[in-house]
Amino acid sequence: MGDLPVVTGESTLANSFLGSNMQICVVTRDFRRTMAGLAKAGIGPWRVYTFGPKTVRDITYRGRPSDHSMKLGLAFSGSMMWEIVQPLTGPSIYEEFLEAHGEGIHHVAFDCNHIPWDQQLLAFEERGYAMIQSGLWQGKVPYAYFETEGDITTTIEIFKVPEGFVWPEPEEWYPGPP
Repeated sequence: MGDLPVVTGESTLANSFLGSNMQICVVTRDFRRTMAGLAKAGIGPWRVYTFGPKTVRDITYRGRPSDHSMKLGLAFSGSMMWEIVQPLTGPSIYEEFLEAHGEGIHHVAFDCNHIPWDQQLLAFEERGYAMIQSGLWQGKVPYAYFETEGDITTTIEIFKVPEGFVWPEPEEWYPGPP
């Protein structure tokens, strides 16, 4: 097998809007096992949070208000953010995924070339992708997931961390603080 060509640059498709991949998320039934495994592989340290009605406003699931919650871990490997999600309460797209597929990579997040939030939402709507879950973390970081799995075999998420955002202190660091 020969060397693979190096591919760089922007997409040349006229309808391109996704931009760069920012995050890969693994959904699991066992948050601690998955976090330990990814740390063993060299990804971490992990910031651990609980997302739910106390930390997320305007939570929706399939177009309706929701009060689902989840354990969530965030870590970086180079410039790539990794996320681990374990659903805790209420119906969610994570529960759906576990029932349909078992554990694994659930979604990827894109920066949509940093276009304004409303334009990002409109770009998905114009392509026929319904928003299936959303929220506003810490009252500052909007996120939304779109029903893209039928076309691309995974879900796409977008989120927008505002300029100057200060990460809240996590509930814990794993395996320890940086």
